[in-house]
Amino acid sequence: MSLPFLGAQDTDASAARGQAILAEAVGAYRNALGERLLAAYALGSLAHGGFSPLVSDVDLGLVLTDPLQEDDGATIAPIAETLRAGGSDLHQRLSVFWGTLSTLRGDAQGGRFPPLDRLDLIEHGRLLDGEDVRAVLPRPTRRDILVAGAEFALDSLSPDEPQRPELLLARGVRHVTKVVLFPVRFLYAAETGSVGTNHGAVEHYLAITKAPGRELVAAALGWRTTPPGNDDALPLLRRELIPLYLLYLDDHVARLTEAGFPALARAFADWRERVTVA
Repeated sequence: MSLPFLGAQDTDASAARGQAILAEAVGAYRNALGERLLAAYALGSLAHGGFSPLVSDVDLGLVLTDPLQEDDGATIAPIAETLRAGGSDLHQRLSVFWGTLSTLRGDAQGGRFPPLDRLDLIEHGRLLDGEDVRAVLPRPTRRDILVAGAEFALDSLSPDEPQRPELLLARGVRHVTKVVLFPVRFLYAAETGSVGTNHGAVEHYLAITKAPGRELVAAALGWRTTPPGNDDALPLLRRELIPLYLLYLDDHVARLTEAGFPALARAFADWRERVTVA
């Protein structure tokens, strides 16, 4: 099954807007933090490619000098809020992750850099300002990645949406692509121990010959750049979204049980039951 392709010229043009927002944000944080800003990185698709102005977030990672200070959060959050009010849809999608070397190594608590985003920093982070410190950061374990992905899914994905494709489409293409592709990315991360890209995760999934929802997964990757019409998307979602989720949920019930997280496994089993009943 072939994957959709976005030409390099289109990719460069769309990513330039996101890069400009990152540059604006780095300047604001450098002014506020001064020498305490050890490094600033582009994360996500603005670091590893595949950026879409329709659906992608604008992810920024900040590494501060130790020790963590009590008012660091109070400094960082208002700047992010001001930047998100910058007037464009892309400004509103700015997400700022931050910590010190000690918090990123797990030697101290604090900051905002969950395991999946920390791994993205290590694997794909693109230095925008300061000193590259990724070489001294330990990779999150596969167990960390599995648990972080499971907790994120429980917080961000509605158990009822696979059964309600009409309502799903009404929320827009950005939400639809996340609902379809998040399970694919979480499966990829749990199996490989790597964050990967949307394209890489989809390619990995499509290589599974009997995997359900393969047509939907391939289509959703294309929807990131070219939104579908409801007449095309709705039948595909009705036919293939629930089988995709059943595979994902069964996989994670087994993985979480084996990893020793019975409460998370039960939450996924309950989620599966809701999907099955509907």
